[in-house]
Amino acid sequence: MRIAVVGGGIGGLCLAHGLRGAGVDVAVYERDLSRTDRLQGYRVHINPDGAAALRECLPEENWQRFEQSAGTGGNGFGFLTEQLTPLLVLDPEAERHYSASRITLRQVLLDGLDVRFGKRFERYEQGDAITLHFEDGTTAECDVLVGADGIRSRVREQYLPHAGTEEVGVTAVAGKLFLDDHDWIPRGLVDRANTIVPTSRCGMFLASHDGLGHTDADGVLFDNTRPYLMWAYAANDLDVSEGLQQSVLRRIKQWSPDLQRIVRSTHPDTVSQWRIRSSKPIERWESTNVTLLGDAIHAMTPMRGIGANVALRDAQLLARKLTESGVDGISDYEAEMYDYGFAAVRDSLRAARQFAEGSPFSRTLFRTVLRTASAVPALKRAMF
Repeated sequence: MRIAVVGGGIGGLCLAHGLRGAGVDVAVYERDLSRTDRLQGYRVHINPDGAAALRECLPEENWQRFEQSAGTGGNGFGFLTEQLTPLLVLDPEAERHYSASRITLRQVLLDGLDVRFGKRFERYEQGDAITLHFEDGTTAECDVLVGADGIRSRVREQYLPHAGTEEVGVTAVAGKLFLDDHDWIPRGLVDRANTIVPTSRCGMFLASHDGLGHTDADGVLFDNTRPYLMWAYAANDLDVSEGLQQSVLRRIKQWSPDLQRIVRSTHPDTVSQWRIRSSKPIERWESTNVTLLGDAIHAMTPMRGIGANVALRDAQLLARKLTESGVDGISDYEAEMYDYGFAAVRDSLRAARQFAEGSPFSRTLFRTVLRTASAVPALKRAMF
């Protein structure tokens, strides 16, 4: 059984390791020209489910490198007013969470795999085998095709043309404030992740990330990350015509001076705009020897921070099913993935709308619920 994975992101590479470890013939085709093309992006939160998938699929040496390179995460979570008054603070979970550099995690996942770079997928043809066509004019054959090529998946576009994503009407502006230059930031914003819950129709999220130096398998330093505080402001009516930072500052001019200073002090090169998208709901399809994982099939908003972890769960499950049952395992994989994947899509979409919409009354009510839960430990346990 020859398996082709189109897309060398987190989910596709984790799947390839899981299959390779089971002795399955797997090839990864990646549009980037080299393994160092994608040296950018925010750090990614790996929860216990995502970590379990990596632990199962990766060779021991790769897993050890991941653990050594990842910072700690899950140090509690706070809900705060726009004046930084605590509404509810959740304690850290017992299970370990990781804060991983996307750059380093990808390098760890690439080690030990024969990835064919510079292969921009164009289309496939079904016959006795599946023939893949690439933009450079080359072809390849496989028995199973896995589309792991992200939110604009070309595999999905051909296989499930009615699927895809749509804008949800929420615009976000995000930036990085490097912590080694700013020691005035309140400790509560650095020690845990926080969501700002104002009474107006918007929201803000902040999370700090460790600074770590990362080396490749040969010990060469390639990613020397400075510690930073990531912030993201989102609203469904955000007008950024006057500039990203200025637009956010105008909207938060009555908020805590510290929050205003965080936005104002952020270097403009780190600030970007996101138009939030989410997968369209679709009916369950009939399984074939083509399948999809991660954002290629169930892209979700970033508001719950679980997209990468759901992709890793896909990789873990699909590796198991293909190893156990071959092509027949795809149906079992898709049945499970469809349920939990699109449930995550719905949950993250609901979170995005709660984050950026809602009437002043509903937001005031939510703040009251949070304060009540904070004061009643039994209620806090039941809710969270």
